[in-house]
Amino acid sequence: MSRIYLGLGTNLGDTESNLEQALYCLSEKITILKKSSLYETEPVGFKDQPWFLNMVVEAETDLSPNGLLRFVQSTEKRMKRVKTIVNGPRIIDIDILLYDDERVDAEGLIIPHPRMTERAFVMVPLREISPGLVISGKSISDIMSGFSGERIRKV
Repeated sequence: MSRIYLGLGTNLGDTESNLEQALYCLSEKITILKKSSLYETEPVGFKDQPWFLNMVVEAETDLSPNGLLRFVQSTEKRMKRVKTIVNGPRIIDIDILLYDDERVDAEGLIIPHPRMTERAFVMVPLREISPGLVISGKSISDIMSGFSGERIRKV
């Protein structure tokens, strides 16, 4: 079994229900070990949209990185995610943040997630459930020491 971290976000419809439904669907092929609190976060990039509800989960799976990507994408599709504009509104977004200590750089899949260390909506809930985690040789506290501007609040 591989240890994975996933980031989940939503800003359309009943956001808490969307996250619950995503976790239910994901639990078909992964074992969720820890769930962060829920965090309201301001949109990044495209600002003219509702705030997001975000969380991070730690889990185990026997899926390969590419198998996990296909499963995550099928979960988004099941939940009727429609991709319209980059960083735009969405019913669900599920990102693979980490997969053991593996590094993957393939078409459509980069692990660790390439922008995770720039985003408070990922790093704050990740620190909550795994404060001692080291990402690319840096502690979460060191990564977050340069954060400013992105508003986030625990629900």
